[in-house]
Amino acid sequence: MRKVEVDLLVIGSGVAGAFAALTATTRGARVLLVTKGALRGGSTCWAQGGIAAPVNGQDDAVHAADTVRAGRGLCDKTTVNVFVREARELVDGLRKAGVPFGQDLTLEGGHSVPRIRHVGDATGWAISSALSTQLVKARAAGLHLLESTFVRNLRVRNGRVVGADLLTPTEPVMVRAGGVLLASGGYGGLFPVTTAPPEGTGDGLALAFRAGAVLRDLEFVQFHPTAVVTGNRARLVTEAARGEGAFLVNAMGERFMSRYDALLELAPRDVVARAIAAERERTGNVFLDLRHLGESFLARRFPTVTASLAELGLHLGRDPIPVEPAVHYTIGGVQTDLHGRTSLPGLYAAGEVASSGLHGANRLASNSLSEGLVFGKRAANAALDDPHPAPDWGEATSVGVADRQVVKAVRQIMGQAAGLIRGEALLRSGLSALDALPPPEVTAEPSIPNLEAGNLRELAPLLLRSALARQESRGGHARVDFPDGTAPMHTIIHRSGQETVLNSVPHTNSTAPPLKRNLC
Repeated sequence: MRKVEVDLLVIGSGVAGAFAALTATTRGARVLLVTKGALRGGSTCWAQGGIAAPVNGQDDAVHAADTVRAGRGLCDKTTVNVFVREARELVDGLRKAGVPFGQDLTLEGGHSVPRIRHVGDATGWAISSALSTQLVKARAAGLHLLESTFVRNLRVRNGRVVGADLLTPTEPVMVRAGGVLLASGGYGGLFPVTTAPPEGTGDGLALAFRAGAVLRDLEFVQFHPTAVVTGNRARLVTEAARGEGAFLVNAMGERFMSRYDALLELAPRDVVARAIAAERERTGNVFLDLRHLGESFLARRFPTVTASLAELGLHLGRDPIPVEPAVHYTIGGVQTDLHGRTSLPGLYAAGEVASSGLHGANRLASNSLSEGLVFGKRAANAALDDPHPAPDWGEATSVGVADRQVVKAVRQIMGQAAGLIRGEALLRSGLSALDALPPPEVTAEPSIPNLEAGNLRELAPLLLRSALARQESRGGHARVDFPDGTAPMHTIIHRSGQETVLNSVPHTNSTAPPLKRNLC
């Protein structure tokens, strides 16, 4: 096994990982960035709508208030304030890096004013391309890149993460690092229908959990309201479509959002998703109607969506588009502080894999890409600034694998038990069904699909147990048996020895009263 020593190992090449690696490289650090797919893979390049940041200094407080309001009483207000204070400069810096943002700002659900920078409806792809170009150029400054590389396990010594074991296309590699930064995305792959990319198999969370790190609020899963679902594939129709004036109508042709929220189609995602589900159940279908916006405008503003729907025989400017909620973003993650530090020294996290306190119980639209910039940079700096112990290769943490055929069963169980509306009977039934599946096993030479399957198999019961413990409805977690909110709290789960420990802890950074939510 080849051995490599670096100052920082970054796992993931989306916006958080890429920006973290570039930040550390500019400081002269030895950096290794690994990604299990291509450099321009992951969720970032799939993002359509845009990237949110305050318009100016006067908008900081408004953007913070919009974020907190959408987060349903669980945002860490200090984290939110840091985010809005730092986001604008970093987002505007992307233009200098080659991202061709349009001059107009657009509006999305939950935002009080237009503040979304966009590149048509391919903003994520433009950002990913610009950052990837910078990463390749940074090789001259000592940045090392490994694509198609899977992180098998972390390495730990005396409670500190000191490196990881990698599976590259040619050979296994053991890495010793002053810091390990997880930027590996979320766990949308737990569900049968999702807008998340295939890479979203929760690898970073599983790595952290097996090493003993605390995971928080796994039950919060955001369903995007407007997806076009065919079979097991969900094609996203960006939030920006409603920002530009698209209407939601039911099967009787009625606009219905006035019955659910005064913000109508621009209500936060949790409200709109449940409203659409309720109208589909009541009338049979729901459509997104953009026809009044004009064909030429739609073709120019939404070329990606136009092309995607054309494959299904749908014309964005002529047809009402049948939409329904689909799993889009996973809010829970590895618990971190303001600087991306996890509960384990030497381990950091940023982006969708992390639970930083920014999103609370429900992410505000288009905050995720700017989150990656702010906290990717902060985590990289913290990893370089924190004192490093004496060099040691440490011990490998455990590795769980499963037959890839198990994944289909896991997804079916999760879709039934942890969907848009949950209940105790469904959650307990899901746990029983998971218990009947073969548990993750340990093998000397696992394949990457088997490792991904093992990660999903391990995370699924953790999410269901967290959802069962949260006996309330809040944001992305709705319980039919507990339709109201309680005092704000967090669910935290971690491994202690061979046992899994789940606790509920009060949320101490909120003045929000208990919520009473209409579950539609």
